[in-house]
Amino acid sequence: MGEFRYLVAGLGNPGPEYEMTPHNLGFLTVARLAERYSARLSRFECRALVGQAVIAGEKVLLAQPQTFMNLSGQSVKGLAEKYELTPGGVILVYDDLDLPWGSLRIRERGSAGGHRGVEDVIRCLGTMDFPRLRLGIDPGHPVRDSAKFVLAPLKSAQKQELDPLLGDAADAVESIIAEGVAKAMTAHNRRAPGTKREEE
Repeated sequence: MGEFRYLVAGLGNPGPEYEMTPHNLGFLTVARLAERYSARLSRFECRALVGQAVIAGEKVLLAQPQTFMNLSGQSVKGLAEKYELTPGGVILVYDDLDLPWGSLRIRERGSAGGHRGVEDVIRCLGTMDFPRLRLGIDPGHPVRDSAKFVLAPLKSAQKQELDPLLGDAADAVESIIAEGVAKAMTAHNRRAPGTKREEE
């Protein structure tokens, strides 16, 4: 057993130009957790900014991989190996264009769903069996160029909704750690406000 029980890795891209974009919701969630637990994301390990917190009595490593999105797996794998964590101890947080903006979806395992950062994590860990929190970014209208959309600045209306969304996301991560994935799914998997369909 290593020093940490969990690694919470939020996916995103480093640099101020990417900070407030849909693709950085994973980064922003980890930053919210760090703020909540007075953790400093200041150490650089395995190509990631890392900090540590005690959440629900468990020692947790918080990480923002600095490899750029499509190479996120290198950093996540490096941290998992360094701290002797199994894939089940890696909680991945990332944006998902297949879910409506404002929705949360916890899963115990699953495919990448076309998300390049998650694809790299799966490739590097050699398994799809790790818990993840997906944050919906579908704006509710057709997106012509998804690559361009996820790297474009958040709209003003989305920025206004960002604070409660990140609060909910941090709560969901806490729930996974405190109660396990199954109970966290029951408590936090929900539709976005104003939507009628259930996300898959």
